[in-house]
Amino acid sequence: MRGVTDVDDTPLLDELMPWSVAPLRFGRAWVVAPDARTLRGRWDRLVAAEGGEREALFRPSRARTTGTAVAALPGQRTGTGRFARESGPCPAPVRVLAGPFDEQWLLPDHRLIDTARPELWRVADDSQLFAVEQGQVPGAAGPALLVSGALPEGRSPAGRPGRIRPLFRRPGGAEPNLAPGLAGFLRERYGEADPVRWLAWTVAAAVPSPAGCRVPLPADPAVWAAGVALGRELMDVQLRGALTGTRPRLPGGRRPYVRAALPPRPESLAYDSEGEVLSVGEGRVSPVPEAAWEYRVGGVRVLEQWFARRTAPAEPGTLEAIGPTAWPQEWTSELLDLVTVLALLGAREAERAPFTAGGGPGRAALRAAGVLPVPDPARRPASVLDHQEEGPEGQFTLV
Repeated sequence: MRGVTDVDDTPLLDELMPWSVAPLRFGRAWVVAPDARTLRGRWDRLVAAEGGEREALFRPSRARTTGTAVAALPGQRTGTGRFARESGPCPAPVRVLAGPFDEQWLLPDHRLIDTARPELWRVADDSQLFAVEQGQVPGAAGPALLVSGALPEGRSPAGRPGRIRPLFRRPGGAEPNLAPGLAGFLRERYGEADPVRWLAWTVAAAVPSPAGCRVPLPADPAVWAAGVALGRELMDVQLRGALTGTRPRLPGGRRPYVRAALPPRPESLAYDSEGEVLSVGEGRVSPVPEAAWEYRVGGVRVLEQWFARRTAPAEPGTLEAIGPTAWPQEWTSELLDLVTVLALLGAREAERAPFTAGGGPGRAALRAAGVLPVPDPARRPASVLDHQEEGPEGQFTLV
């Protein structure tokens, strides 16, 4: 086991991917939902209301009320006038990662979101990947780092603060978010070390610590190559096959199926490890490997949290209460995909151990090479605007 000195010498992800952004804060639960139809229904109900009723449905906060004027989110065509006067159609919902492995839909209207982090929206495109650092929960099982192609909310399921680290600082996959000099340092020791390979290594090797996520580096180039290969496979599973173009599948031709139809409104979730059966109310899904059921992030079981977010009761008369009258078929398809993803990741978690051991260059070596300390500009977002963005009340803003 490594001593304290060795652990302290292991570089932090915060030093190696220096630009990071705090989690988003939606501020009101009704702006995000597992299906886009629900969001359109909530919008229509809100804009049909007037005066005090609109304000109450809106759920005002210190950051947002129906009288707040803010700039549009980058890349989104939404109003910038005060929401009290809004009467237009619902903006097109966008896909976001609302929690670990939980893609949902969001109304991308800056007037509705307390803290939207516009700097992330400016660099979110088909070339971008987000490393989502999980806040450490002492003694809790789960990965230190997850990867998302969708814009992540970034909050830990256990409520601990984390960080969102875009792989690229500019749109179009330009300017990797790496400490200046790190790419050359890695190439000199390990050969090929492009940004995606680097991110793959972090997925394989990252470990939590009280100071933040640490990324040990190996001494042997062969270990680096093996770690990158494993990390790339784990990333592809997390990204639902986006890297390879092939949807993740369980080995041996196994595949979870619905063995008994799910009820219109399931109220409970349970698991039988002996039969590998997931009970969704009176519905039955199998085979569900135990690795899928036991997969946790921040100590929280992912399947249970995913189910709870779709079945938690809402206060009658609120916008949160507007939702599907019965369990949609697409939720079942998403559940089957999620079982596959978690089973594959859980089954391979032990394979990460050789890459978390480190033994290679640490912070001292990075300082000697001039990679550390990180210059302040690398910790700030790049200036990416090549167009004007609409500010509050239709005024244009320059960034």
